[in-house]
Amino acid sequence: MPGGATVLAAATNPDRVEAPVTMKAYLLCVFASFGGIFFGYDSGYMNGVLGMNYFINLYTGLPIPGADATQAQKDAFTLPSWQKSLITSILSAGTFFGAIIAGDLADYFGRRITIVSGCGIFIVGCVLQTASHGLGLLVAGRIVSGFGVGFISAIIILYMSEIAPRKVRGAIVSGYQFCITIGLLLASCVCYATQDRTDTGSYRIPIAIQFAWALILGGGLLLLPESPRWYVKHGKIDQATKALSRVRGQPQDSTYIQEEIAEIIANHEYETELIPSQSYLGSWAACFSGSISNPQSNLRRTLLGISLQMMQQWTGVNFIFYFGTTFFQDLGTISNPFLISLITTLVNVCSTPLSFWTIERYGRRPLLIYGALGMFICEFIVGIMGVAKPGDSSIVKAQISFICIYIFFFASTWGPGAWVCIGEIFPIPIRSRGVGLSTASNWFWNCIIAVITPYMVGTDQGNLGSKVFFVWGSTCVICFIYAYFLVWETKSLTLEQVDRMMEECGSPRKSAGWKPHSTFAAEMGLTQEGKLPVSTHEKIGADHHDVANSAPVPATAV
Repeated sequence: MPGGATVLAAATNPDRVEAPVTMKAYLLCVFASFGGIFFGYDSGYMNGVLGMNYFINLYTGLPIPGADATQAQKDAFTLPSWQKSLITSILSAGTFFGAIIAGDLADYFGRRITIVSGCGIFIVGCVLQTASHGLGLLVAGRIVSGFGVGFISAIIILYMSEIAPRKVRGAIVSGYQFCITIGLLLASCVCYATQDRTDTGSYRIPIAIQFAWALILGGGLLLLPESPRWYVKHGKIDQATKALSRVRGQPQDSTYIQEEIAEIIANHEYETELIPSQSYLGSWAACFSGSISNPQSNLRRTLLGISLQMMQQWTGVNFIFYFGTTFFQDLGTISNPFLISLITTLVNVCSTPLSFWTIERYGRRPLLIYGALGMFICEFIVGIMGVAKPGDSSIVKAQISFICIYIFFFASTWGPGAWVCIGEIFPIPIRSRGVGLSTASNWFWNCIIAVITPYMVGTDQGNLGSKVFFVWGSTCVICFIYAYFLVWETKSLTLEQVDRMMEECGSPRKSAGWKPHSTFAAEMGLTQEGKLPVSTHEKIGADHHDVANSAPVPATAV
């Protein structure tokens, strides 16, 4: 675009700001969700490994109990709580920092390259873990892998949200959560198959399989286009048009492509013109600028994203997927805890696809509100039964049934819903950092839960047993209240329309009734011929910009 004014076809009708969904566009977006397998598998395989006889023997030196071993000997044959805590939580510590760093890298190098780089870092961590024969190298490998997973988990959500068509964006981003559940299931299957091996293959095989996920995702993304919105932010309108043409399956001169790129440009200029460009630290500070009482301020949006991911972890579901095997072992009434963990993971996988339909049919708010309601009811029931009749095998079976129902509620609501929301609530100037901070919050609380849970339920520590479900039930009550008062309804809106909705609604509880009535292109200088001038955007987009966070600017329909 350098060298003079250029015009793009633009729309005044808010329903004409995006091309129809094609199968090619859908498949391009769906492939990106494959990144969830990293999250799921890397989170899940350690659940099984921590309960393997050979692994416990290798790391503690305790002899494997024979068939004639006493119950006391069997109970003593377990990893110390501090080792479980360290091995599990160190991954989340790495992902926390990786997710924060990824936001800057994604803004500078692009969304796609940042994800591919994460795959490379992840492979290095896998090499270290596979080669480990002791705690030190295993922990080092876990933290390096964590950095890679942090890159991937933060930016894959950003990338999918920016390229997905609005009518199926919720379903496609939900596919990321579905891939997480697939990863958890694969991890459970592999650990179930190797649990009885009496050599290092028992834990090295589950670790080494992760190489495949990195190669598939990294290699595939090299063939996909960069986010058109990233190109617009950097003033590269030609490349943005080409990229959008590929992800929408339409020719570059299509009216749909011209109108959508014009709307993206107009929205970006609207936001960046309100506040002049700032320094690097100033651009980070922009994420926390504005008043907390202003619903559309950057501060409010950032806190919403951070707290939303915190609440997802507070549901307690990772207690089952991280420590389910060892928890069921400690109950002492289950003959095959590996099989029970496999069943709970299978429930997780089968329940998630329901959200593909419900999140677009009913919206984000209802899913999160009623999902939290279902979860806290199930968790209180599990806790009450366990306290009423501890050690009763029939009660344990009933508990497992309600745990599966609880997982169903999570997998079909909060599992995908939290990821969908954080990809939609941030404006372009702070989107990569906002999503990065939100994802870092997920991993921070993931880490906290991984650290404290072994001390809460470990037989050598708190030994809460079933009482731990009163803790998770109470936090789900908080999730219920949170979703009702603070979660916005963003169903069927473009990312640009979400910005306008937050400006005009004033309260998340009113957001479901808001309808788009104008376009940014119309308000940013649409000509009588239906064109949007784009003469200075390359200069504007080359700088780092902020977003206004003071009183909302009134919208003027043209």
